[in-house]
Amino acid sequence: MLPSHVVTGNEAVLHSGGRGVARGATVESVRDQWWSPADRRTFKRMKYARDFRVVALGGGVGASQVMIGLREYTRFQTGVIAVTDSGRSTGVVRSALNVPAPGDLRNALVTLSEADPVLKDLFQHRLAGTRLDQFNGVAFGNLFLAALAQMTGSFEHAILEMNRIMKPSANVLPVTLSNTHLCAELVDGTVRYEEVSVRGTEKPAIRRVYLRDDGVEAYAPVVDALRTADLITIGPGSLFTTVIACLIVPGIREAIGEARANGATTVYVCNTTTQPGQTDGFTLSDHVAEVVGYLGTGNLDYTLVNTGVPAAHVVDRHRREGLALMTLSAAELRRINDLGVEVVATSLIETGTETRALWNKVDTVRHEPARVGAELASLMAVIADSRAAELDKTPALRPMMVADQGIATDSGTA
Repeated sequence: MLPSHVVTGNEAVLHSGGRGVARGATVESVRDQWWSPADRRTFKRMKYARDFRVVALGGGVGASQVMIGLREYTRFQTGVIAVTDSGRSTGVVRSALNVPAPGDLRNALVTLSEADPVLKDLFQHRLAGTRLDQFNGVAFGNLFLAALAQMTGSFEHAILEMNRIMKPSANVLPVTLSNTHLCAELVDGTVRYEEVSVRGTEKPAIRRVYLRDDGVEAYAPVVDALRTADLITIGPGSLFTTVIACLIVPGIREAIGEARANGATTVYVCNTTTQPGQTDGFTLSDHVAEVVGYLGTGNLDYTLVNTGVPAAHVVDRHRREGLALMTLSAAELRRINDLGVEVVATSLIETGTETRALWNKVDTVRHEPARVGAELASLMAVIADSRAAELDKTPALRPMMVADQGIATDSGTA
């Protein structure tokens, strides 16, 4: 049986201490669950949640899903996207036009776009039947972004124009403007250069990753967004080639540290499965340990962990593709807590069972944006209340702890 700070059954949130949050809560439902009638006058506090500044670090899929889930809860979001991919369509464009990886940026912009659907489809369209074989499968949006960089004179101006054209619901920025590559030292001492090789399968495990070039620095607007953030989310996404590829950019970890010193909360949205070539044999705690190792001890507050299980045939299909669904056990929970990280666990996965057709890529069990957003909004509401209480000098909400709920534990009822 899981420890007392793991709540199952109604899929409530679990915590090892500190702030408890009810599962699936919106700003309004948090108010209803935690406030006594006498405290309902303090509903005005909740407006502060809408003023939260969120920064989501990751790739074109994971970070975008987090931002989709949160957009009904906050008006201020910035996506910080990895730009070290060197495979598939992105690799072709990088090699031909000498730009940072455009693929994840394109995908994030399209996913969050409020532009005409035809324009969104055009940017995702992959060329076919070209006389230059290397361009078959290349996403038009990648070529457009690279061409825009040539036309405007810089990758920075191209990104600003893409945000204007695509009208995303969040500001989408590259983690760096440097045209650098990701490298990995493996446990046998050999080195893999460029991401397409780093994520290759049938190789020794990854010991560490680093950037190829000296002088790389975080994009200044990204640093500013992180320093002033209230909530910083990390992931989900490929652990080494997306999540950590963002964290190792000089200036990112320091900016996150400054944000936390100013009261920001950091949350790692953990992957649902392992990934061939990167995290074979990894557990949930292994993922968290890697993030903490690169981010720095004490700089990660929470990890959001999925407890949902897809249909058996979906699990079997992913297993055949080399992906293993990760589960939260009591031992895993203790390991994560020992890293100084609290755990929020609930079912976070999509309910669909169809297989997505991805170009030269294995699909995984994806997070459901609405579920992720609701959990993160719960944390936002608690923090917003605390800040509002400091401003109006009225008592803050008392988080609903496990002991208040009569949850059964290993030793009885909490």
